[in-house]
Amino acid sequence: MEITSIQKYKGTTYEVELDNERKIYLHAEIIADFSLYSGQTIERDELRGVIYASNFRRAYQFALYRLDYRDYSFSEMLKTLEKTYKNEKLCLAVAEKLVKIGAIDDARYAEKLARRFVESRKFGYRRAKREIILKGIGEYLAEDALEPYRECFEENLMHLLETKHARYLTDENDRKSIEKVKNALVRYGYGFDEINRAVKEYFENSADYQ
Repeated sequence: MEITSIQKYKGTTYEVELDNERKIYLHAEIIADFSLYSGQTIERDELRGVIYASNFRRAYQFALYRLDYRDYSFSEMLKTLEKTYKNEKLCLAVAEKLVKIGAIDDARYAEKLARRFVESRKFGYRRAKREIILKGIGEYLAEDALEPYRECFEENLMHLLETKHARYLTDENDRKSIEKVKNALVRYGYGFDEINRAVKEYFENSADYQ
């Protein structure tokens, strides 16, 4: 087939007409990379390569745009790309390139999430791990990211009792209020044993203070 015309369309995008009937839209970089020109005869396999390169560029730029706003795990980005571009092979290639250039790093992202969930959200180990995995991070990477915070969970648990839940812990005989607090802490990802131990310590400290 013949490239019958190449005309500027919008910005750096050009309209390429094939055999006076089919039109495709390519970035100036793609036209330059493949040395395309009006009057050129192009084979179908070569055209498929041009279109693949064009789609790859669009998907890659789309991914970089998304990464400007927040981090993504490899799995998250792959799913995001596939929703838009529908080509598994192309999307996988884009995601792999992002890993290669360091734009996506699951270990780095897991560390960032661990810091947020433990230091800011005060989640227990179970909830923090679950939330990290939900972001597309593997279980082992999630565990590695949380390892430095092993000694923080007890402190965070006491912090929650002394601040967010203190108003419900005014009477150690008020079982209804205490159970309400315990259930809330389970949702935060703390285990029953550590919750019971922390509540006991809380009332002991309150008694000592009085």
